[in-house]
Amino acid sequence: MFEREVNTSNVTQADIVVGLASYKEADNIAFPAKQASEGLKKYYGDKTSVIVNCDNCSPDDTEGAFLSAETEVPKIYITTPPDTPGKGYNFENMFRKMVELDAAVLVCVDADLLSITPEWIKYFVDPIQEGFDFVNPIYSRHKYDGTITNNICFPIVYGLFGKNIRQPIGGDFALSRRFAEHLVLQPWHRTTEEYGVDIFMTMNAIMGGFKTCNTGLGAKVHKPSAPKLGPMFIQVVSTAFLTVIRNFDKWKSATEIEESKLYGLSEMDSPQDLDVDRSVIDKQSREGFQTNQGELEKLLSEDAYKALVTMYSGDTIDIDTDLWITIVYDMITSFKTTSDRAALLESFKSLYFGRTFSFMNQTWDMSSDEAEGLILEQAEAFYKRRDYLIQKLS
Repeated sequence: MFEREVNTSNVTQADIVVGLASYKEADNIAFPAKQASEGLKKYYGDKTSVIVNCDNCSPDDTEGAFLSAETEVPKIYITTPPDTPGKGYNFENMFRKMVELDAAVLVCVDADLLSITPEWIKYFVDPIQEGFDFVNPIYSRHKYDGTITNNICFPIVYGLFGKNIRQPIGGDFALSRRFAEHLVLQPWHRTTEEYGVDIFMTMNAIMGGFKTCNTGLGAKVHKPSAPKLGPMFIQVVSTAFLTVIRNFDKWKSATEIEESKLYGLSEMDSPQDLDVDRSVIDKQSREGFQTNQGELEKLLSEDAYKALVTMYSGDTIDIDTDLWITIVYDMITSFKTTSDRAALLESFKSLYFGRTFSFMNQTWDMSSDEAEGLILEQAEAFYKRRDYLIQKLS
């Protein structure tokens, strides 16, 4: 959804585009813009390049902050119409602008990044130049940062699609023009135009047969995503479930896990610190379960529902890996047939908080590296039980 463009340098062609998706990032956007410019000049000075800020008509003058950032590389600002927030709209504008500029590589990074370095640009561009179509990030992350990734997106991509992509909704990535052209032709659900766009890209790269890889970036330091978890959960899960269902005939025959080649850093810095209050998540889960109990009874298999009723009537929520897999696969099955997907997602959210709380209790005294081992074990368990979902969807 395009509204207005500011192209002060009259750029009409670029070999490499770096895109910054933003909404109300006036305080932050200059830093990643400068780092991107330095990386483009340092490593690809022989190429034509441009930095494109795709914005949601931010009321805080993100436009002015971006255009006034001191960069050697020229800049273009593009915005959606007023009152049309949505990360997916911004990415869609980036993809179209990349094609218009006849660029070979598009690198997209979050506009609130505090940890980006000029080397990030190299870590993303080199794999595309070597023939890959989509590059996902690998970060060192706090064990409780990325709970939607850890408990839903990563295990689904690993367990159903048979692809070890650790950060399928990482927010920072690179893609070829061939893949960008493919994405704009796919069906975009409303939630894909919002936070669902990252999982949409990763899943379509796999299902479309495009070459994918990972690149190590070190620690990701940015604004905490906790304040956005509610809407982010609804939008990401809706898009993921839709894509799983639409591509059932493609992924059901996956017989082994395909590992992804790693570029960039192989050794990571310590992850960003987080302040976590388990009691808040416990409360959100209990209140949500109580509100949505009738809906959950209709959506879940009988044994899973009974186990949850017993659990939520007791003192401790403990949704273990096996029960969590049953819940997720039951929810995908019900998502296919229900007439009220909004109610399903709201009820599922309470159990996602319950699984998050259970994992926190299990790993509270572990390091992030130790917890990472359990996250991989969970993904492997999703793969081992994939026949449960295949039978239910067949």
